[in-house]
Amino acid sequence: MTHSLSRRDLFKFGGLAAAGLGGASLLAGCGGTSASSSDKTIKIGVLGPFSGSVAQYGIACRNGAELYFANNPSIGDYAVELDEQDEKGDATEALNAYNKMVEDGVIGIIGDVTSTPSIAVAQASVADNLPCVTPSATAAEVISFGPNTFRACVTDPFQGKVMADFAQSQGWKSVGTIYNNGDDYSTGVNGAFVEEAGKKGISVPQQSGYQDGDVDFNSQLTTIISAGVDAIFCPNYYQDDGKIITQARQQGFSGPIFGVDGWSNIASGQYASAADLQNCYYCCSFVATNEDAGVQEFVKAYKEKFNEDPTNFCALGYDATNVLAQGIKGALDAGGDPAKDDFKQAVIDQIAKGKVQGVTGAISYDGTGDPVKSTLVISFDADGTEKVFTTIDA
Repeated sequence: MTHSLSRRDLFKFGGLAAAGLGGASLLAGCGGTSASSSDKTIKIGVLGPFSGSVAQYGIACRNGAELYFANNPSIGDYAVELDEQDEKGDATEALNAYNKMVEDGVIGIIGDVTSTPSIAVAQASVADNLPCVTPSATAAEVISFGPNTFRACVTDPFQGKVMADFAQSQGWKSVGTIYNNGDDYSTGVNGAFVEEAGKKGISVPQQSGYQDGDVDFNSQLTTIISAGVDAIFCPNYYQDDGKIITQARQQGFSGPIFGVDGWSNIASGQYASAADLQNCYYCCSFVATNEDAGVQEFVKAYKEKFNEDPTNFCALGYDATNVLAQGIKGALDAGGDPAKDDFKQAVIDQIAKGKVQGVTGAISYDGTGDPVKSTLVISFDADGTEKVFTTIDA
């Protein structure tokens, strides 16, 4: 049975439209036995880096998951307990946290968040056939180990292709790239972009790598700018790209600079000025300034609970939770029993054939754990405010 909700129904299912955010409590870090017919409780894992250097991504995804269940702590007749585990951004810690969740009896996991720990968890989860929905792990191989792993985000190759298509649509004939050559995310997106750019007739005369911890990118930028490029592609995280943009502008480069979803939060004012962000673009699934009614409903609810605007990762955390929750609901509606071994497969089957109207757009799966969904290209107003430049359909 396939469950498809309208965007407004999405919020009703999460209890956000009918009431405020103060009524429900979350039970995190739960142990004990798995659900049974006599114990009408199911445990759902929330796995991510909640401390360490990439904690901002894990916390944002966790916030999205918590918001989803804030006023709807049940699915069908079953109360939901959240088992939240911090893997500190480390693959070994992620496996330890995963094993703890299995011992706790979770019937599904929202997570992991970044690609390397997510790959480790995806490999381990195959043996348990445990449904896992990562909000944000974009590396292509994350979903390659078994049909039990899904993602709510688009992939590194998809983003590289999308931005090459975007570059072509903007008439940029020559693009230089600067990327973290020790990071799977950056190298993966860069490689996909360069490959697709070649197919589109876009020349890439200079690809310049840098290392983790670098803060001075002037040498790489000098080489790229000297090649006479029309635009610069920066497929990295916002902390680095903010510095890259600032230093490129200081060198006098006023042309387009563009990137991918790691740019989310670059407009906070800490990493690049509003003036420097002019003629900059990046792709992602969500931006809080999107005027879509469903997005604004989500933004209002998020701000009421967390007292800040949600980022792309918050919305993806919400949507990953939505995907898993509807898979569980579908399995329950079909007569499944969470205490039985075949329930996890039933959840996987429901996710695979279902369609969810999420905050980041409609999400469905077409034979793999990769979502079929649209993406946005974001630009910046004169004051640095992000805005939707265009939507690219799946």
